[in-house]
Amino acid sequence: MKQRVITAVIALLVFIPIIWYGGVVFQFAVALLAAVAIYELFRMRGLKINSFEGVISIIGVSFLVLPIDDWFFFLPATADNFYLFYLSVMVLLSASVFSKNTYTFEDAAFPVLATLYVGIGFKSFLLARGLGQDFSVLIYGLAIVWSTDIGAYMIGRKVGKNKLAPHVSPNKTIEGSLGGILCALAASLIVFLIYPAKTYFGHSVWALLPMTVVLSVAGQLGDLVESALKRFYGVKDSGKILPGHGGILDRFDSLLFVFPLMKLFGII
Repeated sequence: MKQRVITAVIALLVFIPIIWYGGVVFQFAVALLAAVAIYELFRMRGLKINSFEGVISIIGVSFLVLPIDDWFFFLPATADNFYLFYLSVMVLLSASVFSKNTYTFEDAAFPVLATLYVGIGFKSFLLARGLGQDFSVLIYGLAIVWSTDIGAYMIGRKVGKNKLAPHVSPNKTIEGSLGGILCALAASLIVFLIYPAKTYFGHSVWALLPMTVVLSVAGQLGDLVESALKRFYGVKDSGKILPGHGGILDRFDSLLFVFPLMKLFGII
């Protein structure tokens, strides 16, 4: 626990100024996190990141995450991140031709899905920072992710009895899951008190509260998905970059589900 706390404090001391500064510095930091997450997925599957599909996946996730106006300004004004990403898909699929079918459609499926999973999640995170200087959207999303995680852990330890998904994560309980949702609701109300307004991100409080529940559930599902991946590939942690925490995917797994839904709900 001491190691986890020290790592968390150091990470916050590094990352908070980057979030505060924003701009291309924040964009580069998010793209770097996405690239590390891609590396971790490849590592779990036993693939090398310096392989053909590894390099294309890093390029593809950069195409998805980085804003075109700041990083690909030489492209036409009609250029779109998703279609830019699709270039990497085309390259992967073209390998089946030039490799004489030793590289197949199924081989390309893993890097494409990995890039979408990581890229859309971190892109949504980046977009949440770009909505003004009060950081209310970003804080709202992070409050849901962190309060759900902490609440589910603490309440699950205290009163948890019924297993939530023992085949994937034996320690998680239904009581802890419900506690995480309640903590997310409480945290969202605190955010609304800090940023008083008649509508929040274009929604009323009464509309956002059920959305908060859905987002809290989505965050827990993202955590379980990551646990399922690790169990399938037989690894304890996605990586070792964060001592006491594991890898980037271990810390951002909930975020990769929550922030895209926030975009879908019109919060971002």
